Amino acid sequence: MPHPRTRFRALVVALTAFAITTSGATAAHAAPSASEIKKKIDAASEKLEDVTEQYNKLRLDAKATKAEAAKLESSLKPAQAALAEATAKVQTIATTTYMQGRTGAMTVLVSGDSATLLERLAVLDQITRSNQQDIDTFTQTTATFADRKAALKVTQDKQAAQATELINRKKKIENDLEKLYDMREAAYGSATEDSGSYTGEIPDIPGSAGKAVTFAFNQIGKPYGYGDAGPGSYDCSGLTMAAWAAAGKSLPHNAAAQYSATARISRSDLQPGDLVFYRSNAHVAIYVGGGKIIDAPTAGRDVLHRTIDIMTPNGYGRVK
Repeated sequence: MPHPRTRFRALVVALTAFAITTSGATAAHAAPSASEIKKKIDAASEKLEDVTEQYNKLRLDAKATKAEAAKLESSLKPAQAALAEATAKVQTIATTTYMQGRTGAMTVLVSGDSATLLERLAVLDQITRSNQQDIDTFTQTTATFADRKAALKVTQDKQAAQATELINRKKKIENDLEKLYDMREAAYGSATEDSGSYTGEIPDIPGSAGKAVTFAFNQIGKPYGYGDAGPGSYDCSGLTMAAWAAAGKSLPHNAAAQYSATARISRSDLQPGDLVFYRSNAHVAIYVGGGKIIDAPTAGRDVLHRTIDIMTPNGYGRVK
């Protein structure tokens, strides 16, 4: 079976040839124009980026679930030890009761004179209470152990389901990428729309923000890679995460999560290093001053240095 890229190219060639040989045909049968293909690419790019950020969110959830499972697994060890200790005590109680029978308690009551009867009764009560406490501990520990084990199983099942969903999302992203690359190549040729590293002057910005901005400038021209955070390729939140990691700050690998992890500021308060969010927090960029941002746009394009107004921002964040 022909490769999808080959089939797509054949379709583009056929449509173009048809348009040329049927110049008298109506516009409805003409081959798609470059602007129409670009619109389709832009729409597919946004959809793909949405899926990519959902993928990143699932990875964060899976990581949290794994940590929860490890915590539960660790908590089973002391519960198991307590269970073993309580079991041993109950077995001792059972053995003693079998060996002594009813005479064990009776011996306590009939031995000695009446002057010490109250004392002997108190000793018997103490023994009974101690035995009951061991039995209660055994019952409680067994229930606790079972509850924790069940909770661990639920968490592990949840993690397995998330892993399956991650695999399915990954396959969809890979298929979308192939189609998007085909569309872009048909429209623009073999080269990507934007390429080349930054050759201009990098602004001298003090502090940790300066380190983040300098890092971002040095990534310009590197390709987009879904779920990637460098060093060779990036998605949008992977780039901002890596930039601030270079400055010693930790951000989650997801645009919406980065919005939650940063302090809200206004556009008038923007400073280099701040984050700019777009499309309801589905896309994020780092502000580098002069009305410009650096971002990883989408599949088939490189990390860019461009205007902050690539689209209307929906929010701004300062790394804490």
